[in-house]
Amino acid sequence: MTERRQAVEIDFDRATKVYPGRRQPAVDALSLSIPAAEICCLVGPSGGGKTTAMRLVNRLVELTSGDVRVGGRSVRSLDPVELRRGIGYVIQQVGLFPHMTVAENVAMVPRLLGWSRRTIAARVDELLDLVDLPAADYRSRYATQLSGGERQRVGLARALAADPPVLLMDEPFGALDPITRARLQRALLDLHAQVPKTIVFVTHDIDEAVLLGDRIAILQEGGVLAQYDEPDALLARPANEFVARFVGADRGLRRLSLRRLADVELEPGADGGPGLDEGTTLRDALSAMLAEGSDSVTVLRDGEPAGSVSLVSITSLLGEEM
Repeated sequence: MTERRQAVEIDFDRATKVYPGRRQPAVDALSLSIPAAEICCLVGPSGGGKTTAMRLVNRLVELTSGDVRVGGRSVRSLDPVELRRGIGYVIQQVGLFPHMTVAENVAMVPRLLGWSRRTIAARVDELLDLVDLPAADYRSRYATQLSGGERQRVGLARALAADPPVLLMDEPFGALDPITRARLQRALLDLHAQVPKTIVFVTHDIDEAVLLGDRIAILQEGGVLAQYDEPDALLARPANEFVARFVGADRGLRRLSLRRLADVELEPGADGGPGLDEGTTLRDALSAMLAEGSDSVTVLRDGEPAGSVSLVSITSLLGEEM
């Protein structure tokens, strides 16, 4: 197996893209730094330049002015083909080749890089197992034999095949049903914990950005950066009216999704409310209370009651968050 490649920082330095025949930039003097091994979510309305900004990183879109640096090196100084082979790319429609098996799809970039057959086979099996598609069951299947969620997992495995330090994801879960989408969001976070990459993730969904992002960049029409911050800070202190409207009037509730039952002081005893694992978010705990008509939840640690959290304590926190 090849040596693991370390995640790298990505820097946008007044990166600008103006398409021919248009006056307004698609991305306008974008400057931000994404630390190595973090997930940065690009969000904003249609026309905000999210996908264009992401594609500047792998030169699928060429800069008009400014620069983008990957690991300290300007993308303009790098051969586009070699650059793209070192950057994983996952799109909404996946783009699996229907005449190839799952294993052949995942193996594409390693084959181009001249890896040995034995190394490729081992890497394919490793990645399929990693994305929860057991290699013994899936390596010989074709795209038409997979569900939408399974195809998306194969696309993720393919993007990771050459162990790139950077991963670009363009609304990868946008076409999936809510249950499958939630499972893949959690799978991405679990995978990122095991194999850290610097990820640029485009989404139009602020809840998805809050769940996944270490940092969030909100772009407004014309590709202007409205705010770049960690999720909690962005929800607590919107930089302007546009950001406040975009994150919504229920931003206090969204902040509760960043905290878990394990993060708050438990009250003694179990009060008979719904039993929830301590990893449950406060937002989900509040929803469970309202759904059950209960004024508390019992917090479970390793399956055993560890205490309770009341509706009063969460709503008081909600008032503080606002």
